[in-house]
Amino acid sequence: MRGFLLHHLLTEAADQDSAALAVVDPRAALTYGQLERESNRVAHTLRAAGVHPGDRVGLFLPKSVEAIVGIYGILKSGAAYVPLDPFAPAPRLAYITRNCDVRCLITSREKEAAWGELVAAGSPIDSLLVLDAERDIAPPAEGIRCLGRPAVAAAPDTPPPAEAISEDLAYILYTSGSTGQPKGVMLSHLNALTFVRWCHAYFGTGAADRLSNHAPLHFDLTILDIYVAALAGARLVVVPPEMSVFPIQLARFIEEHGITVWYSVPSVLTLLVLHGGLAPGRLASLRHVIFAGEVFPTKHLRSLMRVLPHAQFTNLYGPTETNVCTYYRVPALSDDQTEPIPIGRAIEDVEVFAITDGGRPASPGEVGELYVRGTTVAYGYWGDPEKTARGFLPNPVGPAQDRTYRTGDLVRQNAEGDYLFLGRRDHQIKSRGYRIEIGDIEASLYAHPDVAECAVIPIPDEVVGNRLKAFIAARSASLAGEELARFCATLLPKYMVPEAFEFLPTLPKTSTGKVDRQALLSGAATA
Repeated sequence: MRGFLLHHLLTEAADQDSAALAVVDPRAALTYGQLERESNRVAHTLRAAGVHPGDRVGLFLPKSVEAIVGIYGILKSGAAYVPLDPFAPAPRLAYITRNCDVRCLITSREKEAAWGELVAAGSPIDSLLVLDAERDIAPPAEGIRCLGRPAVAAAPDTPPPAEAISEDLAYILYTSGSTGQPKGVMLSHLNALTFVRWCHAYFGTGAADRLSNHAPLHFDLTILDIYVAALAGARLVVVPPEMSVFPIQLARFIEEHGITVWYSVPSVLTLLVLHGGLAPGRLASLRHVIFAGEVFPTKHLRSLMRVLPHAQFTNLYGPTETNVCTYYRVPALSDDQTEPIPIGRAIEDVEVFAITDGGRPASPGEVGELYVRGTTVAYGYWGDPEKTARGFLPNPVGPAQDRTYRTGDLVRQNAEGDYLFLGRRDHQIKSRGYRIEIGDIEASLYAHPDVAECAVIPIPDEVVGNRLKAFIAARSASLAGEELARFCATLLPKYMVPEAFEFLPTLPKTSTGKVDRQALLSGAATA
C-alpha cells in the first residue's frame, strides 16, 4: 500500500485551492494548480529520461520557482533529490554526484558554464533537464542527453504512477566531513513529515501565511519552508541570496511580501537588527521569527525582540541527521541576561537525552552528550556504513533495537527541563549557520604542495558565530594568504574558505605532539 509522501502535500493543497499562489520569486510565480501540473510533467520527463524509483537526481540551479518545481518533480518520479550548492567548486560537486551515483541533473541555463566543469571533474551525469531552456540545447559532452522546456511541455500533467512508502528515501543532504570529503545524510519522507507536521501544528500555519525561503536548498532549513507551506496551503516566498548582505533591503523585502513566518540562521537576524533600520512598528506582518543553525547572541536577540514585540520567537535545534529535534519558545529577555538561550525540549514523536562520559543518563545540571531517537532520525550516510555505525547507535540506556543518533553536542538540562547547548565534543563548528568540519578545511589546505603544517581555528564572532583563521607552516617563503584563499576556493564552498591566514615557522605542539590549538586560539584572540 502506498504511504503518504512529501509531494502528496502539494497535491492536497492543489485540490483544496488550485488558484492560491504557491511559490513566488523575483521573476515568476505559480499557483498550487500550476505547480502541481508542472511538477507532474517534470516527473514524467524524468521517467522518460531513464530515472527509476530509488534513483538519486541532482538539483543544480539557484533558488527559484523552477527549483521548487524540480524538487516536487523528482519526488513524484519516485527518486530522491540531492541539492547541489550552485556556487561550490566543480570537484566537490563531482565527488557528491559520484558518491551517490547521480546520473541526471535538473538545472538551469544560468549554470551552463559549470556543466562541462562537472563532467571534466569526473561527474557520472548522463542527462540534463534544463527547466528554463526554451529549446533543446547542445550537451556539455558526448554521450550526455540535454532536454529543455519542449520535452517538459509535451509530457502529461497528471501524476505518474509510483508506488512508494513513507520510509523510502526522499532526499540526501551533503554536509561537511572530517575526512576532507562531504558526507551524504539520507532522509526519508517520514523523517521530514514528522518535523513538518509538528511545525504546522506548533506554529499554527494556515493558507493566509507567507513563509520565507531564505536558506539555500542544500541547507536543511529549507525543509520547513517548502513543506510546511504546502501543508498549510500557504505561499512560499523565495528570498534572493544577495538580500542577506543588504539588511535594509531585506527589511523592505519582508514588508513588501507580507511575510508572516521567517526562518533563518541568527547571523542574518543579527545583521537585520544592527543595520536594517528597524524600529517598533516595522515588519508588522511577522507572526513568527524562527531561527536555527547557531547560537543567537543574547544581546542581539533581545534587541530584535524589542523592536518586534508582536512576533513570537522560537529557537529550533537539530543536526541534519535528525532534522529539528528540539525547540524553545523564547520569553521576554531581561536586561541582565547574558547567557545563551536554551535549545529546549523534544518535538513530538522524538526523544532526546544526555549521556555522561561514564555512560549513564545525565541528571539535570550534569553535562552530557545529546542523543536523539524518533522518526526524524536519518538512515545514515550514503555509501559509508562505518561512519553510519559510529554515529547511529543502539539506544545506550533503553531497548537495543531502538536506534539513536549521537550528536557530539554537549548539553546540560536546567531545572525547567530545557537543554542548554554547551559546545562540541570535536572540532566541528558553526559559521553563518553552516555546520563545518575543521578537518575538511585542513585537508584542502594540505592539498597545496607548499603547506607543511596547518591548523584552522574558529574565532568566536557575535554576528556570524565563528570566523575562520588558518595557521600555516609553509615550505616556501613566498607562499601568501591570497594564494591559499584562491586555492581553497577551488575545493571548498565560499563559507568554508578561511578569512585570515597567519604564517609561522612551525605550529605549537602539546606534550603529546599534537598541534596546540588552544595556544593558537589564545594567540588569535589577543592579536
